[in-house]
Amino acid sequence: MDKNKKPVQRDANKIIKVLFKISEAVNNTLDLNELFKAIHKTLGEIINVDNFAIAFHHVRRDSITFPYYVDENDDDPEEIFNLSKTSSLTGRVIREKAAKMFFREEILRFVSNINKEPLGVVPEIWLGAPLIINNSVKGAVVIQDYKSSTAYGKEDLDLLNSVSQHIALAIERKESKEKLAEQRNILTQIIESSPVGICLVENRTFKWVNNEMHKIFGYEKKEDFENYDVQIIYKSETDYKNAEKIILHDLKESGKADFDFELKKRDNSIFNAQVIITGFGTENPVESTIMIIADISQRELAQKERYEKERLQGVLEMAGAVCHEINQPLQAILGYSELLLVSSKSDDLKDNKLNSIKLQTLKLGEITKKLSNIAHYSTRDYPGNIKIVDIWSASIDAER
Repeated sequence: MDKNKKPVQRDANKIIKVLFKISEAVNNTLDLNELFKAIHKTLGEIINVDNFAIAFHHVRRDSITFPYYVDENDDDPEEIFNLSKTSSLTGRVIREKAAKMFFREEILRFVSNINKEPLGVVPEIWLGAPLIINNSVKGAVVIQDYKSSTAYGKEDLDLLNSVSQHIALAIERKESKEKLAEQRNILTQIIESSPVGICLVENRTFKWVNNEMHKIFGYEKKEDFENYDVQIIYKSETDYKNAEKIILHDLKESGKADFDFELKKRDNSIFNAQVIITGFGTENPVESTIMIIADISQRELAQKERYEKERLQGVLEMAGAVCHEINQPLQAILGYSELLLVSSKSDDLKDNKLNSIKLQTLKLGEITKKLSNIAHYSTRDYPGNIKIVDIWSASIDAER
Protein backbone atom coordinates (compact mmCIF):
# COMPACT_ATOMS: atom_id res chain seq x y z
CA MET A 1 0.00 0.00 0.00
CA ASP A 2 1.18 3.52 -0.80
CA LYS A 3 0.98 5.68 2.29
CA ASN A 4 1.89 8.75 0.19
CA LYS A 5 -1.37 8.43 -1.67
CA LYS A 6 -3.79 11.13 -0.54
CA PRO A 7 -6.61 9.94 1.75
CA VAL A 8 -10.25 10.48 0.84
CA GLN A 9 -11.40 14.08 1.35
CA ARG A 10 -14.27 14.50 3.85
CA ASP A 11 -17.25 16.78 3.38
CA ALA A 12 -16.94 19.57 5.97
CA ASN A 13 -20.74 19.92 6.30
CA LYS A 14 -21.07 16.18 6.98
CA ILE A 15 -18.35 16.38 9.61
CA ILE A 16 -20.23 19.20 11.37
CA LYS A 17 -23.49 17.24 11.22
CA VAL A 18 -21.80 14.14 12.62
CA LEU A 19 -20.26 16.08 15.49
CA PHE A 20 -23.63 17.68 16.21
CA LYS A 21 -25.36 14.29 16.31
CA ILE A 22 -22.65 12.94 18.62
CA SER A 23 -23.09 15.98 20.87
CA GLU A 24 -26.84 15.33 21.01
CA ALA A 25 -26.23 11.68 21.85
CA VAL A 26 -23.94 12.69 24.72
CA ASN A 27 -26.64 14.96 26.15
CA ASN A 28 -29.53 12.53 25.69
CA THR A 29 -28.04 9.08 26.34
CA LEU A 30 -27.52 8.10 29.97
CA ASP A 31 -26.09 4.61 29.46
CA LEU A 32 -22.43 4.69 28.39
CA ASN A 33 -22.62 1.47 26.38
CA GLU A 34 -25.60 2.79 24.41
CA LEU A 35 -23.74 6.06 23.88
CA PHE A 36 -20.65 4.26 22.56
CA LYS A 37 -22.84 2.36 20.10
CA ALA A 38 -24.46 5.62 18.96
CA ILE A 39 -21.07 7.33 18.51
CA HIS A 40 -19.73 4.33 16.59
CA LYS A 41 -22.73 4.30 14.26
CA THR A 42 -22.73 8.08 13.73
CA LEU A 43 -18.99 8.25 13.06
CA GLY A 44 -19.45 5.50 10.48
CA GLU A 45 -21.50 7.91 8.36
CA ILE A 46 -18.34 9.67 7.18
CA ILE A 47 -15.35 7.35 7.84
CA ASN A 48 -14.63 3.63 8.03
CA VAL A 49 -15.08 2.42 11.62
CA ASP A 50 -15.03 -1.34 11.06
CA ASN A 51 -12.30 -1.39 13.69
CA PHE A 52 -13.30 0.90 16.54
CA ALA A 53 -12.47 0.75 20.24
CA ILE A 54 -12.78 2.77 23.42
CA ALA A 55 -10.28 2.07 26.19
CA PHE A 56 -10.35 3.04 29.87
CA HIS A 57 -7.11 3.68 31.73
CA HIS A 58 -6.68 2.43 35.30
CA VAL A 59 -3.74 4.30 36.80
CA ARG A 60 -3.36 2.30 40.01
CA ARG A 61 -3.38 -1.00 38.18
CA ASP A 62 -1.27 0.35 35.29
CA SER A 63 -3.73 -1.22 32.87
CA ILE A 64 -6.42 -0.59 30.27
CA THR A 65 -9.76 -2.25 29.64
CA PHE A 66 -12.04 -2.01 26.63
CA PRO A 67 -15.69 -1.30 27.49
CA TYR A 68 -16.41 -1.04 23.77
CA TYR A 69 -14.50 -3.00 21.12
CA VAL A 70 -15.29 -3.86 17.50
CA ASP A 71 -12.58 -5.42 15.31
CA GLU A 72 -12.40 -7.42 12.10
CA ASN A 73 -9.49 -9.62 13.18
CA ASP A 74 -9.17 -9.65 16.97
CA ASP A 75 -11.57 -10.79 19.66
CA ASP A 76 -12.39 -8.53 22.58
CA PRO A 77 -9.10 -8.20 24.47
CA GLU A 78 -8.77 -8.90 28.17
CA GLU A 79 -7.40 -6.28 30.53
CA ILE A 80 -3.87 -5.30 29.54
CA PHE A 81 -1.65 -5.01 32.61
CA ASN A 82 1.81 -3.38 32.93
CA LEU A 83 0.67 -0.93 30.29
CA SER A 84 3.74 1.27 30.64
CA LYS A 85 5.95 -1.71 29.64
CA THR A 86 3.92 -3.06 26.71
CA SER A 87 3.92 -2.28 22.98
CA SER A 88 0.38 -0.89 23.22
CA LEU A 89 -0.16 2.12 20.95
CA THR A 90 -3.15 3.04 23.10
CA GLY A 91 -0.80 3.20 26.07
CA ARG A 92 1.48 5.55 24.14
CA VAL A 93 -1.44 7.91 23.40
CA ILE A 94 -2.40 7.84 27.08
CA ARG A 95 1.16 8.51 28.29
CA GLU A 96 1.77 11.35 25.84
CA LYS A 97 -1.74 12.85 26.23
CA ALA A 98 -1.93 13.52 22.51
CA ALA A 99 -3.73 12.22 19.43
CA LYS A 100 -1.45 9.96 17.34
CA MET A 101 -1.48 8.44 13.86
CA PHE A 102 0.84 5.52 12.99
CA PHE A 103 1.47 3.60 9.79
CA ARG A 104 2.41 -0.07 9.68
CA GLU A 105 6.15 0.56 9.31
CA GLU A 106 6.17 2.90 12.31
CA ILE A 107 4.27 0.41 14.42
CA LEU A 108 6.71 -2.42 13.62
CA ARG A 109 9.68 -0.16 14.30
CA PHE A 110 8.22 0.95 17.64
CA VAL A 111 7.59 -2.64 18.67
CA SER A 112 11.09 -3.69 17.62
CA ASN A 113 12.74 -0.88 19.57
CA ILE A 114 11.23 -2.03 22.84
CA ASN A 115 11.83 -5.73 22.10
CA LYS A 116 8.19 -6.64 22.33
CA GLU A 117 5.74 -8.57 20.18
CA PRO A 118 2.84 -6.70 18.51
CA LEU A 119 -0.43 -6.84 20.42
CA GLY A 120 -2.73 -8.38 17.82
CA VAL A 121 -2.71 -8.02 14.02
CA VAL A 122 -0.70 -5.01 12.84
CA PRO A 123 -2.89 -2.57 10.82
CA GLU A 124 -1.86 -0.49 7.82
CA ILE A 125 -2.87 2.67 9.68
CA TRP A 126 -3.82 3.34 13.28
CA LEU A 127 -5.38 6.45 14.89
CA GLY A 128 -5.87 7.13 18.59
CA ALA A 129 -7.03 10.14 20.64
CA PRO A 130 -6.89 10.52 24.43
CA LEU A 131 -9.95 10.90 26.66
CA ILE A 132 -8.91 13.82 28.85
CA ILE A 133 -10.91 14.90 31.90
CA ASN A 134 -9.57 17.73 34.08
CA ASN A 135 -6.10 17.29 32.58
CA SER A 136 -6.17 13.59 33.48
CA VAL A 137 -6.23 10.91 30.77
CA LYS A 138 -9.07 8.47 31.41
CA GLY A 139 -8.46 6.39 28.30
CA ALA A 140 -8.48 6.63 24.51
CA VAL A 141 -10.64 6.15 21.42
CA VAL A 142 -9.07 4.17 18.56
CA ILE A 143 -9.77 3.42 14.89
CA GLN A 144 -7.60 1.39 12.48
CA ASP A 145 -7.61 -0.09 9.00
CA TYR A 146 -5.98 -3.40 8.03
CA LYS A 147 -6.22 -2.88 4.26
CA SER A 148 -5.23 0.65 3.25
CA SER A 149 -2.75 3.12 4.65
CA THR A 150 -4.73 5.91 2.98
CA ALA A 151 -7.99 5.04 4.70
CA TYR A 152 -7.51 8.02 7.01
CA GLY A 153 -5.80 11.38 6.96
CA LYS A 154 -4.88 14.28 9.24
CA GLU A 155 -8.45 15.60 9.14
CA ASP A 156 -9.70 12.25 10.42
CA LEU A 157 -7.27 12.43 13.34
CA ASP A 158 -8.65 15.89 14.17
CA LEU A 159 -12.17 14.50 13.90
CA LEU A 160 -11.33 11.58 16.19
CA ASN A 161 -9.80 14.02 18.65
CA SER A 162 -13.05 16.04 18.65
CA VAL A 163 -15.06 12.87 19.17
CA SER A 164 -12.79 11.90 22.08
CA GLN A 165 -13.67 15.16 23.82
CA HIS A 166 -17.37 14.32 23.58
CA ILE A 167 -16.73 10.83 24.96
CA ALA A 168 -14.63 12.29 27.79
CA LEU A 169 -17.47 14.68 28.62
CA ALA A 170 -19.93 11.78 28.76
CA ILE A 171 -17.60 9.79 31.03
CA GLU A 172 -17.13 12.82 33.29
CA ARG A 173 -20.89 13.28 33.56
CA LYS A 174 -21.39 9.62 34.39
CA GLU A 175 -18.65 9.71 37.02
CA SER A 176 -20.17 12.87 38.51
CA LYS A 177 -23.60 11.28 38.51
CA GLU A 178 -22.28 8.12 40.17
CA LYS A 179 -20.36 10.16 42.74
CA LEU A 180 -23.44 12.27 43.44
CA ALA A 181 -25.56 9.12 43.78
CA GLU A 182 -22.96 7.64 46.15
CA GLN A 183 -22.87 10.80 48.25
CA ARG A 184 -26.67 10.91 48.29
CA ASN A 185 -26.75 7.28 49.39
CA ILE A 186 -24.25 7.95 52.20
CA LEU A 187 -26.21 11.03 53.30
CA THR A 188 -29.46 9.05 53.26
CA GLN A 189 -27.88 6.31 55.39
CA ILE A 190 -26.60 8.91 57.87
CA ILE A 191 -30.01 10.59 58.10
CA GLU A 192 -31.90 7.30 58.34
CA SER A 193 -29.63 5.99 61.11
CA SER A 194 -29.76 9.25 63.05
CA PRO A 195 -30.99 8.95 66.67
CA VAL A 196 -33.13 12.07 66.18
CA GLY A 197 -36.16 12.71 64.01
CA ILE A 198 -35.37 14.63 60.81
CA CYS A 199 -37.93 15.85 58.31
CA LEU A 200 -38.55 18.25 55.44
CA VAL A 201 -41.49 20.58 56.04
CA GLU A 202 -43.01 22.67 53.27
CA ASN A 203 -45.74 25.19 54.11
CA ARG A 204 -46.39 23.47 57.47
CA THR A 205 -46.75 20.06 55.81
CA PHE A 206 -44.44 17.05 56.32
CA LYS A 207 -42.97 16.18 52.91
CA TRP A 208 -40.31 13.68 54.00
CA VAL A 209 -39.34 12.10 57.32
CA ASN A 210 -36.61 9.71 58.43
CA ASN A 211 -37.21 6.42 60.23
CA GLU A 212 -36.57 7.83 63.68
CA MET A 213 -39.24 10.48 63.17
CA HIS A 214 -42.16 8.08 62.94
CA LYS A 215 -40.67 5.92 65.72
CA ILE A 216 -40.44 8.86 68.14
CA PHE A 217 -44.12 9.63 67.65
CA GLY A 218 -45.21 6.00 67.71
CA TYR A 219 -46.30 5.70 64.09
CA GLU A 220 -45.77 2.52 62.07
CA LYS A 221 -44.40 3.99 58.84
CA LYS A 222 -43.27 7.17 57.14
CA GLU A 223 -46.49 7.44 55.16
CA ASP A 224 -48.28 8.18 58.44
CA PHE A 225 -46.42 11.50 58.45
CA GLU A 226 -45.83 12.50 54.85
CA ASN A 227 -48.28 15.07 53.46
CA TYR A 228 -49.84 15.63 56.91
CA ASP A 229 -50.07 19.00 58.65
CA VAL A 230 -47.46 19.53 61.40
CA GLN A 231 -50.31 20.24 63.80
CA ILE A 232 -50.62 16.46 64.40
CA ILE A 233 -47.58 16.56 66.73
CA TYR A 234 -48.93 19.30 69.02
CA LYS A 235 -51.13 18.81 72.10
CA SER A 236 -53.62 21.46 71.10
CA GLU A 237 -54.29 24.22 68.62
CA THR A 238 -53.10 26.71 71.23
CA ASP A 239 -49.74 24.91 71.51
CA TYR A 240 -49.52 24.76 67.74
CA LYS A 241 -50.02 28.53 67.43
CA ASN A 242 -47.57 29.28 70.27
CA ALA A 243 -44.90 27.11 68.65
CA GLU A 244 -45.53 28.78 65.30
CA LYS A 245 -44.97 32.22 66.86
CA ILE A 246 -41.63 31.07 68.27
CA ILE A 247 -40.60 29.53 64.95
CA LEU A 248 -41.57 32.54 62.82
CA HIS A 249 -39.82 34.97 65.16
CA ASP A 250 -36.57 32.97 65.39
CA LEU A 251 -36.43 32.16 61.68
CA LYS A 252 -36.82 35.83 60.80
CA GLU A 253 -34.20 36.85 63.34
CA SER A 254 -31.50 34.25 62.70
CA GLY A 255 -32.78 31.68 60.21
CA LYS A 256 -32.89 29.04 62.97
CA ALA A 257 -35.26 28.17 65.80
CA ASP A 258 -34.09 26.05 68.74
CA PHE A 259 -36.47 25.51 71.66
CA ASP A 260 -37.91 22.87 74.02
CA PHE A 261 -41.59 22.03 73.72
CA GLU A 262 -44.12 19.42 74.81
CA LEU A 263 -45.24 17.30 71.83
CA LYS A 264 -47.88 14.63 71.35
CA LYS A 265 -47.39 11.04 70.26
CA ARG A 266 -49.88 8.97 68.27
CA ASP A 267 -51.34 7.49 71.49
CA ASN A 268 -51.82 11.07 72.78
CA SER A 269 -49.07 10.67 75.40
CA ILE A 270 -46.97 13.78 75.93
CA PHE A 271 -43.19 14.00 75.93
CA ASN A 272 -40.62 16.77 76.18
CA ALA A 273 -38.73 17.44 72.96
CA GLN A 274 -36.00 19.68 71.66
CA VAL A 275 -37.10 21.22 68.38
CA ILE A 276 -34.56 22.65 65.91
CA ILE A 277 -35.81 24.24 62.70
CA THR A 278 -33.66 25.68 59.92
CA GLY A 279 -35.10 27.81 57.11
CA PHE A 280 -33.82 28.12 53.55
CA GLY A 281 -33.76 31.91 53.51
CA THR A 282 -36.89 32.48 51.44
CA GLU A 283 -39.23 35.44 51.92
CA ASN A 284 -41.68 33.10 53.65
CA PRO A 285 -39.67 31.52 56.52
CA VAL A 286 -41.89 28.43 56.78
CA GLU A 287 -42.16 27.79 53.05
CA SER A 288 -39.41 25.17 53.26
CA THR A 289 -37.65 24.09 56.45
CA ILE A 290 -35.70 21.23 57.94
CA MET A 291 -37.06 20.14 61.33
CA ILE A 292 -35.06 18.09 63.84
CA ILE A 293 -36.82 16.64 66.87
CA ALA A 294 -35.10 14.92 69.80
CA ASP A 295 -36.94 13.21 72.64
CA ILE A 296 -35.31 14.74 75.73
CA SER A 297 -37.46 12.92 78.29
CA GLN A 298 -34.63 10.50 79.04
CA ARG A 299 -32.16 13.36 79.15
CA GLU A 300 -34.31 15.16 81.72
CA LEU A 301 -34.66 11.93 83.71
CA ALA A 302 -30.87 11.52 83.66
CA GLN A 303 -30.46 15.12 84.81
CA LYS A 304 -32.91 14.49 87.64
CA GLU A 305 -31.06 11.34 88.67
CA ARG A 306 -27.76 13.22 88.60
CA TYR A 307 -29.29 15.97 90.74
CA GLU A 308 -30.60 13.39 93.21
CA LYS A 309 -27.15 11.80 93.38
CA GLU A 310 -25.57 15.17 94.05
CA ARG A 311 -28.10 15.81 96.82
CA LEU A 312 -27.48 12.34 98.24
CA GLN A 313 -23.76 12.98 98.17
CA GLY A 314 -24.33 16.16 100.12
CA VAL A 315 -26.45 14.31 102.66
CA LEU A 316 -23.85 11.54 103.01
CA GLU A 317 -21.03 14.01 103.54
CA MET A 318 -23.09 15.89 106.11
CA ALA A 319 -24.10 12.62 107.83
CA GLY A 320 -20.49 11.47 107.99
CA ALA A 321 -19.37 14.71 109.55
CA VAL A 322 -22.23 14.73 112.08
CA CYS A 323 -21.63 11.11 113.07
CA HIS A 324 -17.94 11.72 113.55
CA GLU A 325 -18.51 14.75 115.76
CA ILE A 326 -21.36 13.23 117.81
CA ASN A 327 -19.92 9.76 118.38
CA GLN A 328 -16.97 10.97 120.43
CA PRO A 329 -19.02 12.78 123.17
CA LEU A 330 -21.57 9.94 123.07
CA GLN A 331 -18.88 7.40 123.88
CA ALA A 332 -17.74 9.59 126.75
CA ILE A 333 -21.30 9.97 128.17
CA LEU A 334 -21.93 6.23 127.82
CA GLY A 335 -18.66 5.42 129.56
CA TYR A 336 -19.30 7.81 132.50
CA SER A 337 -22.85 6.60 132.94
CA GLU A 338 -21.66 2.98 133.21
CA LEU A 339 -18.94 3.96 135.73
CA LEU A 340 -21.49 5.79 137.83
CA LEU A 341 -23.81 2.79 137.78
CA VAL A 342 -20.99 0.48 138.93
CA SER A 343 -19.61 2.79 141.62
CA SER A 344 -22.86 4.24 143.00
CA LYS A 345 -24.48 3.01 146.22
CA SER A 346 -27.84 1.35 145.96
CA ASP A 347 -30.31 4.07 145.17
CA ASP A 348 -33.24 3.13 142.91
CA LEU A 349 -34.01 6.70 141.88
CA LYS A 350 -30.40 7.39 141.09
CA ASP A 351 -29.95 4.13 139.20
CA ASN A 352 -33.07 4.77 137.14
CA LYS A 353 -31.75 8.16 136.11
CA LEU A 354 -28.35 6.74 135.20
CA ASN A 355 -29.98 3.92 133.21
CA SER A 356 -32.14 6.49 131.43
CA ILE A 357 -29.02 8.46 130.46
CA LYS A 358 -27.39 5.26 129.20
CA LEU A 359 -30.46 4.26 127.15
CA GLN A 360 -30.76 7.71 125.57
CA THR A 361 -27.06 7.63 124.76
CA LEU A 362 -27.48 4.25 123.06
CA LYS A 363 -30.45 5.64 121.15
CA LEU A 364 -28.30 8.52 119.91
CA GLY A 365 -25.80 5.91 118.79
CA GLU A 366 -28.51 4.20 116.75
CA ILE A 367 -29.35 7.54 115.10
CA THR A 368 -25.73 8.17 114.13
CA LYS A 369 -25.57 4.62 112.75
CA LYS A 370 -28.65 5.34 110.60
CA LEU A 371 -27.03 8.54 109.39
CA SER A 372 -23.89 6.65 108.41
CA ASN A 373 -25.91 4.08 106.44
CA ILE A 374 -28.01 6.44 104.28
CA ALA A 375 -28.33 4.86 100.81
CA HIS A 376 -30.74 7.16 98.99
CA TYR A 377 -32.28 10.58 99.26
CA SER A 378 -35.64 10.54 101.05
CA THR A 379 -37.61 13.21 102.89
CA ARG A 380 -40.66 13.39 105.11
CA ASP A 381 -43.00 16.16 106.19
CA TYR A 382 -42.21 18.03 109.38
CA PRO A 383 -44.30 20.49 111.40
CA GLY A 384 -44.01 23.99 110.06
CA ASN A 385 -44.73 22.98 106.46
CA ILE A 386 -41.12 21.90 105.83
CA LYS A 387 -39.44 18.68 104.76
CA ILE A 388 -36.55 16.96 106.50
CA VAL A 389 -34.31 14.03 105.53
CA ASP A 390 -35.97 10.75 106.57
CA ILE A 391 -32.94 8.88 107.92
CA TRP A 392 -35.05 5.85 108.91
CA SER A 393 -36.34 5.02 105.43
CA ALA A 394 -33.20 6.21 103.59
CA SER A 395 -30.70 3.93 105.36
CA ILE A 396 -29.38 0.57 104.21
CA ASP A 397 -31.00 -1.10 107.24
CA ALA A 398 -34.41 0.08 106.06
CA GLU A 399 -33.90 -1.56 102.63
CA ARG A 400 -33.22 -4.99 104.12
